Amino acid sequence: MKTSNVSKMARLALVGCLALNAMADGPTVSDVVVRQRWPWSRLVDINYMLDCEDGKQADVQLSAFDGATKVPLSRDSLSGDLYGVSRGQRRIVWDPMKTPFTNQVLMRFSVDLAPTHSPLYMIINLIKPVGADGQIEYVFEEDLVTNKWGTWERNPVTNFGTAVESVIWTGVTNGSAYKTDKLVLRRVRADTFLMGETVPPTKSVTLTKDFYVGVFEVTEAQWDRIVGGGSTSTLPKGSRSCNNLRGATNNVPPVDWPSTGSFVSTNEFMGKLRSKTGINEFDLPTEAQWEYFCRAGTTSYYSDGSSMTSSDTNILNRLAWWTKNSGATSHPVGEKTPNAWGLYDTHGNVWEWCLDWQTELGMGPFTDPVGTAGGIKRSLRGDGFKYTGANTCASGNRGFTFPDQGMDVYGVRLVIKLP
Repeated sequence: MKTSNVSKMARLALVGCLALNAMADGPTVSDVVVRQRWPWSRLVDINYMLDCEDGKQADVQLSAFDGATKVPLSRDSLSGDLYGVSRGQRRIVWDPMKTPFTNQVLMRFSVDLAPTHSPLYMIINLIKPVGADGQIEYVFEEDLVTNKWGTWERNPVTNFGTAVESVIWTGVTNGSAYKTDKLVLRRVRADTFLMGETVPPTKSVTLTKDFYVGVFEVTEAQWDRIVGGGSTSTLPKGSRSCNNLRGATNNVPPVDWPSTGSFVSTNEFMGKLRSKTGINEFDLPTEAQWEYFCRAGTTSYYSDGSSMTSSDTNILNRLAWWTKNSGATSHPVGEKTPNAWGLYDTHGNVWEWCLDWQTELGMGPFTDPVGTAGGIKRSLRGDGFKYTGANTCASGNRGFTFPDQGMDVYGVRLVIKLP
C-alpha cells in the first residue's frame, strides 16, 4: 500500500466540471463542480463525489490556484467535507473573505483535490517555522505497522470481554524529542459513546467531527518552545490556570467559551501556540471530547476495560501517577500504560483543563455538547498526582474550579478540532 495512498487528483477551474475514473488502490474524486455564490455571497462551493471502500473514510486535501500561481488558503477559511469523509456526494466551502481575495469576482480561481486515507498521528515540530519542510508530518497506519516509525502494537485492551480495536505507536515514548521539541497528536474518529459516572455509563453522546488529541500532556519543555524559555523537562506543565491558557472573560475583547467560540487571547498560551504552528484550531477539549478520548472505547471505571470501582487500585497503579504512588510530585509524561488509543496519563499526573463551564449533564442524548453559556467554575478532568483519591481518577469523574486558579496539579492536553 502506498505511503499516503493519494490515488487521484482532480483539478477544476471555477464554474466547471471534471469526471475521473476510479482506481482500485485507494480513494478517488470525481464529478467536481466549483462555483461562487456571487453576487449574493462571496462563498465558494466545491462539490465533488468521493469513492472509497464501504465503511472507510478519507481526508481530502485542497490546493488552490489563481491562474498558474498557487495560493495559500488558511485552514479557517475552509469548512465542510475535508476530514473523515465517507463515500458519496460531498461539499467543501471556501470563504474568500478570510483571505487576500476578500472582495473579488473570482475568474481565475481553480483547485486540486487529493483524497488520502486519514493519518493516525500528526507530528508538529515546534522549532521549525510555519510551512517549513518537516514542520508537520503525518503517520499512517500502513507505515506504522511496517516499523517505519519504531515500535507499535495492537492494543490488547478489551471492554468487558469485547475487543477494543486499535493500533498504537509505542515508539513515541522512546527518546525525548516527542516530549520536548515536537507535539504528537492522535486522530480520533467521530462517533457515539456512553458518558457518565456509572459503570457502565448511560448518557449517549454523539461527536460529529473527527479531532486530534495530544498523546501526552503538554510538558514544561513544550511550553517553553511556545512561550519562550529553555526547559528540557518532560514533566507535565503545571500551575496553569484556564485564563493562562485561553484568556479571561474580563479581557478586552473578552474570551468566554462558548459565547466567544474558538477566539483566544493572542497574549496567552493558546494564542501563541496557534501563531507558532499556523494551526488556528488548537484548543482545549470539551468535556465530552475529553471523556471520549479517555475512555477510548471502554465503559469501565478506569480506561482499562475491566475495572468496576475505585477499589481496583492495582489497575489504577498501572495507568496513573496518583496520590498513593506519586510521592506527591508529578512524573515525566508517558511512563505509565497508555489507553487503547495510545494516550498516556489520561488518569493522574495533572488535572487537564476543559472548555465547559460547570453544569449538570442531564439525561441526554446529546450531540456535540458544549455546556452552559456561562458560570463560575470551569471543568477539569483526569485527577492529579496529589490531594485526591482513586475515585477522582475515574474516566467519568468531573472536577471544577475557578478559571483563574493555577495550582501545581493543573495542566493541559491539547486538541485540534477539524471542521
